[in-house]
Amino acid sequence: MKRIAIFCGSKNGASEVYVNGAIALGKELANRNITLVYGGAKVGLMGAIADSVIQAGGNVIGVMPTFLVEKEIAHPHLSELIIVETMHERKAKMAELADGFIALPGGPGTLEEFFEIFTLAQLGKHHKPCGLFNMNHYYDPLIHFFSHMEKEQFLHEQYRGLAIIEEDPSKLLNRFEQYESHLLSKQTN
Repeated sequence: MKRIAIFCGSKNGASEVYVNGAIALGKELANRNITLVYGGAKVGLMGAIADSVIQAGGNVIGVMPTFLVEKEIAHPHLSELIIVETMHERKAKMAELADGFIALPGGPGTLEEFFEIFTLAQLGKHHKPCGLFNMNHYYDPLIHFFSHMEKEQFLHEQYRGLAIIEEDPSKLLNRFEQYESHLLSKQTN
C-alpha cells in the first residue's frame, strides 16, 4: 500500500478527539511510508492530517478544484498540489492515485465521497479497501444504518463487509495492508 486517500471534514469538530485522531492517523501513515492523498486544504481535519504527515517526514498529495484554491484554503506545504476544475474531477483523481480509502469524521461531502467509492467497490469497479476511522464512535449511527439496510434487504451481507471499520488508526492500517477483496476472489472462482 503506497497511497491512501483520506476523506474528512474541513472543520475540527466538536471535540479535540477528532483533531487528535487525524494527527495520530497522519503519523501512522508517515511511519509506514504511505503517501497521503487528500483534498488539499489547510483547514479542519484535512489540515490536521496533512500537517501531521508533513511533520513526520511523509509525503502529501493534495487534489483541489480551482474555486477552492482561489479562496486561499490550499495547504502551502504539500509535496504536490494537483489543481482540477470540478469536485467530480477531484474525486476521480483521488481515486486514480489511491490504493485505498479512509473516511474520517466529516459532513455530507465526506459521506458523499465515501459512498461513491464504496458503491464503486460493490460494482466491482475497483478492488481497493474502503474504511471508516470510527474515532469517538462518530460512525456508530451509520454502522447501525448499515445493519438496517441489510435487515431490510437493500444491502447484501457480502457488500457490507467491504467497509473496514476501526477505532484505532494502527489497527485500521493493519487491516488495509492485509486486505484482499472477497469480491475479486469470488469473481475468479
